[in-house]
Amino acid sequence: MDIGTKIGAVAAAAFVVLGSSLFVAWQAVRKEQIELQTKIRTAEQQARDANARQESRKTELDRTLAQLAAQKKKVQTPAQVIDALPGVLPLPRAIPSEGILAPAPNKADPKPSDPSEPSAALPVDDLKPLYDFALSCRACQAQLASVQSDLKDEQTKTTALSRERDSALQAARGGSVLKRVVRAAKWFAVGAAAGVVAAKLAH
Repeated sequence: MDIGTKIGAVAAAAFVVLGSSLFVAWQAVRKEQIELQTKIRTAEQQARDANARQESRKTELDRTLAQLAAQKKKVQTPAQVIDALPGVLPLPRAIPSEGILAPAPNKADPKPSDPSEPSAALPVDDLKPLYDFALSCRACQAQLASVQSDLKDEQTKTTALSRERDSALQAARGGSVLKRVVRAAKWFAVGAAAGVVAAKLAH
């Protein structure tokens, strides 16, 4: 076998190896790209879901606050407060409306009191502020719960965006599919050239 035939055989083998290696390299790059795209889509979906939950939560909070504000306006008289107060301020014992709204007893003829059951008078003028305060507490609780849930969703979005950023940086470090295949081809070309030189030297 002359030198030309040897060189041709080495070159043909090198190109076969080159073609196979390029195909394998392209498959690996394609698989990595699919994995990165999946990670990015997952991160984006997590962020969208968190945004949707926050929007829904804000709508629900606005509705709750509006209902509480409407209750404040609706309940005005002492009798209305007494009827509505147990719904917003649970008490061990219901407030007797007759005890609050009735006139004060005659001090000249006081009734004997049972010291084992002390009682406290609740001024009528304090009923409305007490009711409004109970509603304000309800509003604060609703806002606090909403803010706590929003914080968790913000943490979820931050984590998702960090993953998306890391995936994008990973893809950028690897370069495009074409560039990475070209790099692989360059090194295989170097190997093929070295094979040709080796065949010449072996002659």
